[in-house]
Amino acid sequence: MKYKLLSATLLLLTTHLSFASSEEKHHFPGIFLGATTIDSETDFSYGVEYEYKFSKLWGAGLVYEKTDDAHHGAGVDVALASIYLHPWKELRIGAGFGQEKVGSFTDHDHHYHKSHEEDLVRASLSYDFHIGGFGVAPTIAVDFVDGETATIIGVAFIKAF
Repeated sequence: MKYKLLSATLLLLTTHLSFASSEEKHHFPGIFLGATTIDSETDFSYGVEYEYKFSKLWGAGLVYEKTDDAHHGAGVDVALASIYLHPWKELRIGAGFGQEKVGSFTDHDHHYHKSHEEDLVRASLSYDFHIGGFGVAPTIAVDFVDGETATIIGVAFIKAF
């Protein structure tokens, strides 16, 4: 339920973009498309993100991502809060904490695994390229979850207001 509420809120923010006008932009909602690699298995990932910039140097935000085919097709939902540092031009370095929710699945040995949540720590790096009023941000992130590492690579499409 909390994942649906978070994604609905972020999608509402993205629809509000065309009504906002200001020289100094503080709100940065976006849509993410990419791939997540865990244990040599790579699956399509998608999600929404939002950053509020407090200053030219600092921001904070929320991320929600979904990888439907991860963990033997059980799917993974990731929700986290992050803090961002903008040390140079449009470079963004992030550190976040949240949860990963894995759906129920049956593994190769026919053992049933019940749905569960685990704490997650994320480190991320992106750079915004501005094209016609929109931002295109190639992104790489690394998630640390229960002794495992997942690598996320993709592009966020951002519109500031």
